Amino acid sequence: MEPLLAKAHDLSRLATPLAGSRVPLELRALLRSMNSYYTNRIEGQHTRPHEIDQALRQDFSKDATLAAKQRLAVAHIKAEQALEQRYMGEAGARALYTVDALRHLHRELFSQLPVADLSTPEGEPIAPGELRQRDVKVGQHVAPAHASVPLFLARWAAGYGGVRRGEAALVAVAAAHQRLGWLHPFLDGNGRVMRLHTHLWLTALGYTGGLWSPLRGFARSTERYYALLADADSLRRGDLDGRGNLSEEALIAWIDYVLETCMDQVRFMASMLDFETMKARIEACLVFESTVLKQGVRQEALRGLHYLFLSGEDMARGDFKAMLGMSERGATDALGALVKRGLLKSDSPQGKVRFGLPQHALRFMFPRLWPEAEADAAMSD
Repeated sequence: MEPLLAKAHDLSRLATPLAGSRVPLELRALLRSMNSYYTNRIEGQHTRPHEIDQALRQDFSKDATLAAKQRLAVAHIKAEQALEQRYMGEAGARALYTVDALRHLHRELFSQLPVADLSTPEGEPIAPGELRQRDVKVGQHVAPAHASVPLFLARWAAGYGGVRRGEAALVAVAAAHQRLGWLHPFLDGNGRVMRLHTHLWLTALGYTGGLWSPLRGFARSTERYYALLADADSLRRGDLDGRGNLSEEALIAWIDYVLETCMDQVRFMASMLDFETMKARIEACLVFESTVLKQGVRQEALRGLHYLFLSGEDMARGDFKAMLGMSERGATDALGALVKRGLLKSDSPQGKVRFGLPQHALRFMFPRLWPEAEADAAMSD
């Protein structure tokens, strides 16, 4: 345990201050879309980022298969947001280690889908929140008999949920992710529930602040993710490989991967939130908008946008226009162009404005955060 606890300590030390960063609301909203994209990509059922954006505006594809994937993406976004509100703080983190919570996660995700979408690739119906009622084999892994799943889940909850807060609990949540996959409690959707559980637990205890998630890291190393998950299903490899039925060595390798993946995501996001370089990135976006796209966005908006990013707050339209240093008419037109391009967000035509982060601006403001969204934007220019 010592090397794992040391790595978990480093993760906690880096993640906690990052989670406390004051950032615009729109960044967290965009990251939910990114999480949805990546967890579904791991399953091979993802849509393009711009198709998720369209679905959030209720603009679904006429292609039935694509529309179903869009609905699944939106369901994940809504479920993640609702569940983060439900499971908060230490009490929320403890509650996640219950059978009821696992069923709730599954139900919250799948109950948002129409009946036509609720079936496995083999055509079996998916019952949101219901444990599987038959035995299953996943690849080479034969999951426990369905009748024993409730007992195994109770042991899973007691074992990992009973670990006290701190480095050991970070190690436990990584192990719990793998062992939940080994149990395969639901007929379908187990991978999504596993990843959602890990994300929610990290968020509940204040490690993410909604600014990073292991989902992005898992999706960027999908082959390793699946290989290590499967390897930890292996039987014990001799007398020196733990005392249980399954390989302790393989489980340790999996936990190390999870902790390292989380560390990588924290480091990356910390570099993206470097406030010293953020102003230059916003400026690069405005230069491109004003000189290449020429849709009315003005470079004079730099000061106001940078302020909104740093403050993370809403601002009265009149105050924002005053920061532009332009005539009333010019400032009104410039603000309107920023709203139209999504660089400013507002809840009403005359309401306050806040920093916006549309997918097409990612390549300038947060390069490499969501490369697939950058590629979509580049193709649409």
